Amino acid sequence: MAEEPPPRILIVDDEQLQMAALCNTLRDEGFETTGFASAAQGLAALRSKNFDVLLTDLIMPEMDGISLLQAALEIDSNLAGIIMTGQGTVDTAVDAMKTGALDYILKPFNLKSILTVLSRALALRRLRMDNSALQQRLSERTQELEAANKELDAFASSVAHDLNAPVRHIGAFARVLEEECGDNLTGEARVYLANLIGSTDRLRRLINDLLHFCRLAHADLKQERVELKTAAMTAWSRLAPETAGREICWQLGELPAVRGDASLLEQVFYNLLSNAIKYTRTRRVAQIEVGRLPTATGEHVVFVRDNGVGFDMAHAGKLFGVFQRLHSAQQFEGTGMGLANVRSTITRLGGRTWANGEIEKGATFFFTLQA
Repeated sequence: MAEEPPPRILIVDDEQLQMAALCNTLRDEGFETTGFASAAQGLAALRSKNFDVLLTDLIMPEMDGISLLQAALEIDSNLAGIIMTGQGTVDTAVDAMKTGALDYILKPFNLKSILTVLSRALALRRLRMDNSALQQRLSERTQELEAANKELDAFASSVAHDLNAPVRHIGAFARVLEEECGDNLTGEARVYLANLIGSTDRLRRLINDLLHFCRLAHADLKQERVELKTAAMTAWSRLAPETAGREICWQLGELPAVRGDASLLEQVFYNLLSNAIKYTRTRRVAQIEVGRLPTATGEHVVFVRDNGVGFDMAHAGKLFGVFQRLHSAQQFEGTGMGLANVRSTITRLGGRTWANGEIEKGATFFFTLQA
């Protein structure tokens, strides 16, 4: 393993003898030192060579240490700056730390204190550079993931479009066959044909839901004032055909106004309420409630609760997945995309989603939005 090079120290002090003595002392301690009595020469050296630490006197005739440090940081933002000053200008040295200096050293110098300050400055510089490299890798990784997700969404959208036509043709020809030849088919053949028609209908719904999910992921987000209570009431009114003939106790509590996309938030309520209506079908009196939870954090927590068939919390992690279902299509219709769309929308709006439930004791779905 290659040995690490010694730390590179740039020393700028208009007192020539003091600057030379400090260079020699730190060189003996294992540092690579370069010294100048001129701030201009120090800046020129920074432009041609990399240094780890700048040690600069505070009071100099050509350029004070604060100005030199600010100019140096414009050349190399990772440079660790340390101000050297006399006892009478400590307050000024402390002020210098507000402009970018990491520490200061008092004159006359004490070798032990100098080495302590240098060690601390070098450690902080390494931490900053490691953090910067980590942030860069994270940014690159995020960009790669975003590009991969866009490619995946584009691929899914393309596949869905390409599948739509043949599926539509299969369904159309199956219905023609049923109308023109149904009477001549055996009972078993008619069952097969009915299954074929049902399967094509389900496949078409799956494809359409996938297309909707892909479009939702890239839809432009509006930022407007949204009354969540109005959004919930509008979604409920759209679900009137599904509630016809049902005895439903529908409760709508007070909901906040938020910044968001009104149409997308209305669709969130539509999906959650449609879910509640579906899974309370086996109840003589369905109970569906929309409300908010009190919270001390800077976000609103909204819930949709029902007394339906519920679910096993062991499978809660699957609820918001694409095409994930906890009940068979024979029990409850659907493609498993509604909750995936809810999570996609709320995530894009900067919120979170989760659910609580118990088998045969109902379910509650939560989402958060920024206050």
